Amino acid sequence: MSETDDILFERRGGAGIVILNRPKALNAITHAMVRALAAKLHEWADDDAVTRVIVTANGERAFCAGGDIRALYDLITAGRQQEALSFFREEYTLNAAIKRYPKPYVSLIDGIVMGGGVGISIHGSHRVAGEKYAFAMPEVSIGFFPDVGATYALPRLAGEIGTYLALTGERLKAADAVLAGAATHHVKSHRFADLTDALCGSDPVNAVLADFMESAGPGEVMPRRRMIDRTFSQASVEAILGALRTESQKVTDQAEWSARTLQTIAGKSPTSLVLALAQMRYGRTRSFEACMAAEFRIVSRIVYGCDMMEGVRAVIVTKDNAPRWSPPDLASVPGDLIDRHFAALPDGEWERT
Repeated sequence: MSETDDILFERRGGAGIVILNRPKALNAITHAMVRALAAKLHEWADDDAVTRVIVTANGERAFCAGGDIRALYDLITAGRQQEALSFFREEYTLNAAIKRYPKPYVSLIDGIVMGGGVGISIHGSHRVAGEKYAFAMPEVSIGFFPDVGATYALPRLAGEIGTYLALTGERLKAADAVLAGAATHHVKSHRFADLTDALCGSDPVNAVLADFMESAGPGEVMPRRRMIDRTFSQASVEAILGALRTESQKVTDQAEWSARTLQTIAGKSPTSLVLALAQMRYGRTRSFEACMAAEFRIVSRIVYGCDMMEGVRAVIVTKDNAPRWSPPDLASVPGDLIDRHFAALPDGEWERT
């Protein structure tokens, strides 16, 4: 048993099993859960009897819908930004531990996986998508930015799919996730229990997954790959919106999709959109460690800004869904915004303090 019943641990055969256990909260990650998982992974890494880690979740709706944003909102509202940053530092350190993990790390995802849930799954060696799988990084909708290693992971999805996801917050279902690279395998939901049992045996993880995996079909997003690559490869958010506007005015079967995507992006935080696009371009050629350091630099400024607080208020607290962004439009975003948010921290970097 862990220090919190919100996350449970078991040993079955050669497997260490992690069970996210906040189904009523869509298994949102708390600070205590981050600490408990980090400690257990460290323990299992040194245990020769544990040959693989399996991450699962209780509840039918979500694997993990993200971090506990309301708790972070309350900390920042109370002027306790440094406590909020302590959470992000430990969460990012956990993401890095998963990325470097020396044993197979298998996430069984059947439901919503967003934000912090992406962070504890996408960096592992195997990501198995069930039929209810729904992947998203919707942070620009709340004045935040795609973090938990998204700076590294999203640019490594197929083409410009990662940029599209970062700027729209749209979801990938199982088929698109496998085709784009967010998931490594698709397994029918009703077979997850049997798959878990098989993974607890001594057969190699890859062999077990090969026995269970099935095709998830052509997807809904990947068939639009050419359009996404063409429009989301532009150098600025304004240029992306311009490309979508041009496509929406053509007499093609893509016009409606372009118009809808244009409208979706229009409601996001201008500051978050500019930062998210900068992340996608930065992360293409940087190491995982450099990307995580950049994210901690960004979040260290974001927690003292206003858009995150306003976005969380509008979406989670008052739920009026009418955020008042500052600045209110892309034209008003300061020219030095990216430099200020990506600049080195004066009091030390992410893993050195």
